[in-house]
Amino acid sequence: MTEPDRKYRFSWKLLGDMNAGRPNLGPTTRLEAYRLMQFTFRDVLEQELGTEKADAIFYRAGFLSGTEFYKNALGSPSDLASFIKKLQDQLAEMKIGVLRIERADIKQGSFVMTVSEDLDCSGLPETGFGVCVYDEGFIAGLMEAFTGVPHTVKEIDCWCTGDRTCRFSITRVAAP
Repeated sequence: MTEPDRKYRFSWKLLGDMNAGRPNLGPTTRLEAYRLMQFTFRDVLEQELGTEKADAIFYRAGFLSGTEFYKNALGSPSDLASFIKKLQDQLAEMKIGVLRIERADIKQGSFVMTVSEDLDCSGLPETGFGVCVYDEGFIAGLMEAFTGVPHTVKEIDCWCTGDRTCRFSITRVAAP
């Protein structure tokens, strides 16, 4: 599809004016509404395209979201500590999750990050597999937007695998 043919190209403006559009209900909603949308999208995509392709689409959407979130919600933090602090504050303020850094090797570009009480899976039944593919993409988008370098992000613990926090391994992609 060529660029002029695109009907739904993302723009931060698509988030809208909450005061004008929801003067009585405001900018918040219940978690069930978010999960209803997310998991029905995933189900339909998986039926139509298969699990691997559905996961790839969710990762790409998360990546775009992380990139846009960085540009529009975090500004331009000057160092890693400022970036992490702003990210923690925004995720908590928006009730997306509680972010913690468990390990950071700045020289190697590797991190272990947890997100507790996250939107995607906290409180779900155990499935035997992680479900936070969108979050992997979101974190990868954030990291690339901040550092200018791609990062590989993989969920290594998930509420749905019996853990009580989602844990992500983040590794800077080596230059070719």
